[in-house]
Amino acid sequence: MPIISTKQMLLDAQRRKYAVPAFNIHNLETIQAVVEIANELRSPVILAATPSTVRYAGADYLLAIGNAAASRYDIPISLHLDHSEDFDYIKMCIDLGYKSVMIDASHESFGENIRKVKRVVEYAHQRGVTVEAELGCLMGQEDDIDVSQKDAMMTDPDLAKTFVEKTGIDSLAVAIGTAHGLYKSEPKLDFKRLQEIRDKVKVPLVLHGASGVPSKSVQESIKLGICKVNIATELKIPFANAVKHYFLSNPNANDPRKYLTPGKNAMKQVVIRKIKMCYSDGKAE
Repeated sequence: MPIISTKQMLLDAQRRKYAVPAFNIHNLETIQAVVEIANELRSPVILAATPSTVRYAGADYLLAIGNAAASRYDIPISLHLDHSEDFDYIKMCIDLGYKSVMIDASHESFGENIRKVKRVVEYAHQRGVTVEAELGCLMGQEDDIDVSQKDAMMTDPDLAKTFVEKTGIDSLAVAIGTAHGLYKSEPKLDFKRLQEIRDKVKVPLVLHGASGVPSKSVQESIKLGICKVNIATELKIPFANAVKHYFLSNPNANDPRKYLTPGKNAMKQVVIRKIKMCYSDGKAE
């Protein structure tokens, strides 16, 4: 089957109290590493691509690879446009065939965030596409969005309720103490805040910035309502390190099939751990 939207994926995760892993991918090899392991573990999976990744690889190329993966394996697979700020760019991806998008206007005022998100929701829902938005800002850099520590802010539970009701979004990314990139010390997640958000908001909740967050903290957040967990940096580093190591050991190497394979295998080891982290017993089925 072709790629699907994230709607039923996340609603099932919400009902059964697990989280769907969302891995930031960049090319054929990173997609292969993610979907091959997801298939082995029988887990639904979200292939997340930021606007710069889509520009780098080509929106049509990524869509074709995503559909090829979805046709090859009988697990739910979604290709998700992550952290896009541009309505026209989101519209282009939806018109091309993307079934899941994120409009990130979290750095805007509350009213402007609602206005921009609502515009995307109205366009996407008419075409069967699910929409994720964010309230509160995560510190760190994601694609072209860079949030300093002084500008980072937590999600307000009462505003979250209003935000969801006024926008009609399908899932909400919340700021509870995570950040994009790697952490200098162990992050302290605000579980009390998460519980308050969960009590007021009925749509599935999303945890961004999960790279480097201890598994026990992620699993606690899942118990409290997180239905989608985003992982990016924690995949890129072992992939890059494995490729570097290969060239140090083989300085005259020039065959991409040989030097990219170690990177893909290193990434697979992380994917295994992160998928198992999303289930209370470590098993998707």
